[in-house]
Amino acid sequence: MTADLIRIAAKNLSRYQRRTWLTVSLIVIGVLSVTGFMAVSGSFKTLMIGQITDSFVGHIQIHRKGYLAAIDTLPLTLNMPPQAVKKVETILEQNPDIEAYSLRVKFGGMFSNFIESTNIRLNGVDPEKEAETVPLLLARVSEGEKTLSRGEILVPELLARGMNVTVGDTVVVIATNRDGSVNGKQLTVGGILQSATGPGGRDGYVHMHDAVEILRMEEREISEIAVRVRNFDRLEAVRRDLEATLSADPNQGKKAAYEVHTWENLSPFYHIARMIDVMTVSVKLMLIAVVLISIMNVMMMAVYERVREIGTIAAIGTLPRRILSLFLIEGCLLGAGGAAIGSALSIALIHAINLAGFTYDFGRQTGIVLTTTVNLRDLLVISGIVVAVAVAASLQPAIKASRMNPIQALGYV
Repeated sequence: MTADLIRIAAKNLSRYQRRTWLTVSLIVIGVLSVTGFMAVSGSFKTLMIGQITDSFVGHIQIHRKGYLAAIDTLPLTLNMPPQAVKKVETILEQNPDIEAYSLRVKFGGMFSNFIESTNIRLNGVDPEKEAETVPLLLARVSEGEKTLSRGEILVPELLARGMNVTVGDTVVVIATNRDGSVNGKQLTVGGILQSATGPGGRDGYVHMHDAVEILRMEEREISEIAVRVRNFDRLEAVRRDLEATLSADPNQGKKAAYEVHTWENLSPFYHIARMIDVMTVSVKLMLIAVVLISIMNVMMMAVYERVREIGTIAAIGTLPRRILSLFLIEGCLLGAGGAAIGSALSIALIHAINLAGFTYDFGRQTGIVLTTTVNLRDLLVISGIVVAVAVAASLQPAIKASRMNPIQALGYV
């Protein structure tokens, strides 16, 4: 019986080809617009997140409780003690979702070229561990060797220009340790470091051993641990797992000793990513509106043009629910046909965009090739939305048709 209804519904749509194809075309344009926007915006969003996480933030950061709230002052008193660091390292090494991690000592100090001085934010790191965790860090070195050895400092570009410092110059870094005493160390400028997203930024990098020496640490105390996960799609799940594992410390009771945050909580660019998501939802709502209006208009016209036909099939004993089903199936076929054609053309469109090799600039990077991808799950979701909205749009006309009085319908002019 259902097969018969589908066949009849298909014949009804073929009787009004111009209207049918116009409606299908509107749906196809809507699907193309949504898919194309999602592909392009998704490409930009992925690049932006990659630049932020792979250049300096990392996917996840672990701090001692309360450190992040006071991070602007880089408090040395809230560093993690050695025994706590060892515990966290053990947990990270045993977690199969963790690809790499890097220990960092963050502190503020004075930077001097022997002529003038300015303030600077410094990160003491193990170069090999840091490169594994944020692989784009050393790629940001615009002048000098893309390495960081003991006795060297990577100077942020803005500061280097302002202080007239070049690679090979000798500079002095002065810092106050947690006890209040001041210490300084001569370093050689090993490279000029570009900012990840623009000319601003005052974060420099020194070797971990130099940081420990400058701060006169008897034992190495860590400000933060940056973590890189193997599968970025599991980022939130890994964060929850780490948070649960790190909080299970019998010596701490119910009080959490650590904070675990993803890049979203650490970078203002997260809000841009959220704006892209909001825009995507807005475009999807526009698609729903297009499908809803076009399908409802077509089905209402079909009902009014076929009043006597509806009266005839009702008079020969066709049940109201079958008439209702007939019109719903027509709407469903319109939605499914438009979604199928739109999905196929979307794949072709995205392939064509990739072949065209469009380029754009982001931050300090120029000539980035636009690489778009189509996610099968997204196509299925969009298609499902289209079909569901098409059926919903057909519901009111279908109910109207099923409730017609056969006698009045047969006499309709």
